[in-house]
Amino acid sequence: MSETDSEIVEAEGDDLSRPQKRLLKRLYNGRTVPVMADERPFLRYKDAARYLLSLDLDARAAAYAQMKAQARDGVR
Repeated sequence: MSETDSEIVEAEGDDLSRPQKRLLKRLYNGRTVPVMADERPFLRYKDAARYLLSLDLDARAAAYAQMKAQARDGVR
């Protein structure tokens, strides 16, 4: 995770940052294959966001990084 990502997570402790929300919405738009984070499948943006918000900041950053890596690697 880059410094910018960790700064965003720390600054927005009670909510996801705007860039995080945008990436997750793009990632989950029209998804037919679930994205895995912490060995849990997520098919919808709302489920992923709800899960991320339930985690403490360090765990949230790690789970978000897993989702982001799958988006980067082209998991569809």
